[in-house]
Amino acid sequence: MVFLKSVAAVLVLAAFAGAAHAQLADKKVLTLQAAKKIAAAAETEAKKQHARVVIAVVDDGGNLILLERLDDTQVASVEVGIGKARTAAIFRRPSKEFEDQIRGGRIAALALPGATPLQGGVPIIFEGKVIGAIGVSGETPSQDEELAKVGAGVIK
Repeated sequence: MVFLKSVAAVLVLAAFAGAAHAQLADKKVLTLQAAKKIAAAAETEAKKQHARVVIAVVDDGGNLILLERLDDTQVASVEVGIGKARTAAIFRRPSKEFEDQIRGGRIAALALPGATPLQGGVPIIFEGKVIGAIGVSGETPSQDEELAKVGAGVIK
């Protein structure tokens, strides 16, 4: 009888374990190696354009993975670049969309927690999912975004 109860308990636990596993999703994540490739592409393009920028790469939760500040880039761009990347990651869209909303009169966008409503943050998308983002700061808004797009384009 004890043996049968033990077998029954094992079967119940196995059923629960299978059900719990079925509830978990496989998730692609941005690795340090991938972040380095993304930043390198943006840096190469920035140097071609003689741009002095900060390049920030974050994971899908907006946590910093990699930061590069090219020589002679203003220090203020460090936090701005991180903010742009974080915005693109956590809101799953380019940071420019928030700048456009504010420019269009929707000043309520300024109250969004964690948002840096400045052009230059671009989500990094793999297999249709945002796995991180890149933020670039230091030059004109359109140049920052162009450089971020170059970096984000490395991931296919």
